[in-house]
Amino acid sequence: MHIESHPPRSGLPAVRFTPSERRLIRRLRTPLAVQRYLNRLPYNTETKGDTLRSFRQVVRRKTAHCLEAALFTACVLDQHGYSPLVMGLESIDGLDHVIFVYKHRGRWGAVARSRDPGLHGRKPVFRSPRALAESYFDPYIDHSGLITRYSVVHLRIMGQYDWRLSKRNVWAVERMLFTVPHWRLRRRSRKHVRREREKYRAYLEKHKKKPVYYRGREKWTEIPKHFL
Repeated sequence: MHIESHPPRSGLPAVRFTPSERRLIRRLRTPLAVQRYLNRLPYNTETKGDTLRSFRQVVRRKTAHCLEAALFTACVLDQHGYSPLVMGLESIDGLDHVIFVYKHRGRWGAVARSRDPGLHGRKPVFRSPRALAESYFDPYIDHSGLITRYSVVHLRIMGQYDWRLSKRNVWAVERMLFTVPHWRLRRRSRKHVRREREKYRAYLEKHKKKPVYYRGREKWTEIPKHFL
């Protein structure tokens, strides 16, 4: 599978950002800088109804859920030469996850925000998008979650649709993510899934917090401090 991804470039193209938005974009020059910014934002739990906010509205509201964080990151890093690529992770319980993905020196990494510690960013150490998606498999297993498929989408597919600066919810992005081609992940045994689910429940009951014990933890980027 070939996916276009460009190296960072200097300078910011002329886009309709406000001065304060431009200052923020200039500050957040790397995936790690964006991840740290998102880690400090409260997670958008949508207490007043479902939302899907653009970059501009995330900046104004200072909160984001996973897809809003992916769009925020795509908008920011697009200004520094990264292709606006997002990965959708499809779960059997319908609680899907969306992350921003990028390629650096031939390896793939991610920027993400979640209510679960293991579903945040990844260092650019993965050989392929599939390998990157598989790094989320075990951390996704909770009471009902289980990843079955993934997709990678270049947001240029949206054409002139304003997912960056719109004042309205950008639901067309979500609808697009449901319709694009997905690839199946390598199947794990039922025994493995059952063991991981039981382990998760036991840890949660004992410690009253979500676990960070997973294999491959060294490949994660920084996570919000409250998880630690």
